[in-house]
Amino acid sequence: MRNLNYQLKQLCRKHEEGGFATRRDREYTLSLIADQLWEAGYKHLRVKELKGRHVNALVARWTAEELNPGTIKNRMSVLRWWARKTGRNSVIDRENARYGIPTRVYVNNESKAIQISTTELNKVRDFHVRMSLELQREFGLRREEAIKFRLAYADKGDNIVLKSSWTKGGKPRAIPVRTEAQRELLAQLHQAVGQQSLIPSGRRYVQQLHVYERETARVGLNRMHGLRHAYAQRRYLALTGWKAPASGGPGSKDLTPAQKIADQAARLTISRELGHEREAITRIYLGK
Repeated sequence: MRNLNYQLKQLCRKHEEGGFATRRDREYTLSLIADQLWEAGYKHLRVKELKGRHVNALVARWTAEELNPGTIKNRMSVLRWWARKTGRNSVIDRENARYGIPTRVYVNNESKAIQISTTELNKVRDFHVRMSLELQREFGLRREEAIKFRLAYADKGDNIVLKSSWTKGGKPRAIPVRTEAQRELLAQLHQAVGQQSLIPSGRRYVQQLHVYERETARVGLNRMHGLRHAYAQRRYLALTGWKAPASGGPGSKDLTPAQKIADQAARLTISRELGHEREAITRIYLGK
């Protein structure tokens, strides 16, 4: 292993922040960055020697490759994480616009929601994976949250509470239990797994993640993140009384002043339930 690749891997091991998926993606991105710096001629760079010229070379390559602006911004976030952990904050400008990176477009009224039927779920042979998928469908959980879910901790009656170690960014949150389908799912989990998590005894999270990926691929289920989009759109309808723009409902310019107040309140509620802190992020799920 090249020196920089090894040092970045060790940096990730030293600062294990965020959920499993976040740490895995960060390590993968840093490995890719190290390889690209090597290819750019920086063959003896050490982890504490990141400079502005290295950042510029990477951005120039990513721009030339015509990567999606969101992808470039994600990589810049990882670069900033590297800079923070090695005391090199000043080498990367805080504004992506300074590098000519286009603004990420959040407003998109094309729905990414997906539905999954009981018939499709029943094709999933692994019971724990099937229950994780149902949690994603009924509560809008992320995949990692649904795999690590343990009812003995989460079930608080009128709410389920997600532990910080399950969530992206380590942010605990509560989600209301409102529908009969949600209550039936929790009752089924009580009966089937009791005090246990949805990671079977004898398996680690990463092993169950591989089972999840294998099982969903086997039955042709993909883009399961779309279950969160579907949850958000159902929730918006329940909170406002009309469909979200991404579901064919009215856009913000078509709302009355009173409806705009209800729209804002609904978006803030949904943002919190999905584990975000900004109303703007709901445009990805709901449109605008």
